[in-house]
Amino acid sequence: MLDVRRLRLLRELSLQGTIAAVAQTLSYTPSAVSQQLSILEREAGVALLERTGRRVTLTPAGRRLVGHAEAVLERLEQAAGELSDFRTGPAGPLRIGAFPTAVKALLPAALAALSADHPGLEPMISEVDPAEVARALRAGELDVALLHEYDFVPHPLESGLGATPLFSEPMYLASLTAPATDGALASPAPWRDEPWITATPRTLCHAMTVRACEAAGFTPGVRHQVDDFGTVLRLVAAGQGVAIVPHLGIADGPPGNVVLTRLPIERRTAVAYRSGAERHPAVVAAVTALRSAVPTELVPER
Repeated sequence: MLDVRRLRLLRELSLQGTIAAVAQTLSYTPSAVSQQLSILEREAGVALLERTGRRVTLTPAGRRLVGHAEAVLERLEQAAGELSDFRTGPAGPLRIGAFPTAVKALLPAALAALSADHPGLEPMISEVDPAEVARALRAGELDVALLHEYDFVPHPLESGLGATPLFSEPMYLASLTAPATDGALASPAPWRDEPWITATPRTLCHAMTVRACEAAGFTPGVRHQVDDFGTVLRLVAAGQGVAIVPHLGIADGPPGNVVLTRLPIERRTAVAYRSGAERHPAVVAAVTALRSAVPTELVPER
């Protein structure tokens, strides 16, 4: 009989690529991961891994077994949701991950709705960069999480996850001057020679700004790298550069001397969860509460 915990390790290896990464994600030691995968091979009766020095790749049999592991893990999530239906309602801890602007703009209202409609739930919020969401969900550190992507930076769902679209929002160029656009949506091009303020490297927000500028024909000269959009706007107001910010990032209004110019770029946000968990009562409650918290000026997605 194949052990589901070892199947989870194999699935994670297929996604992460190294035993060290699997160990870090699932809180094992590398030696424990190697030992458990060796036991799985004995259970399967066929080689699942090919080892060349420090590199480990999956054999054709290993890749086939990963497909079955995905189906097994999804069915277990479905079973957990159905068993939850036998209780009086959603109850217990609900771990929610969200990026900072969503924590500020959406989560207070969403938590109020959850408390009113499902007092048995115990929501717990963690700020998580979207790049870390897939790992945290698969590791069981989160139950639901908010993901976003941009027109210039698509972010396909990783294996083992499902998602429900939530809303889309416009992006703005924050500066001290406004270009002549004749009513059309602007391009970053008029600010090519300005110093730029971006998010920190290896974030989707940073990649979005760089690619938007490259699409306009230039590479931005980055002066400051800051993740908090409120701070970014204050730096713009102080004449430290220009920046691209999302609608949620200007929820409190920009400083009085900052001009916001609408760009033909959107950010789309979705609620992600483990595959098979979409009908779990707690997940349904979280999605419903988050939908109710979306500002009325934003475009809901279905």
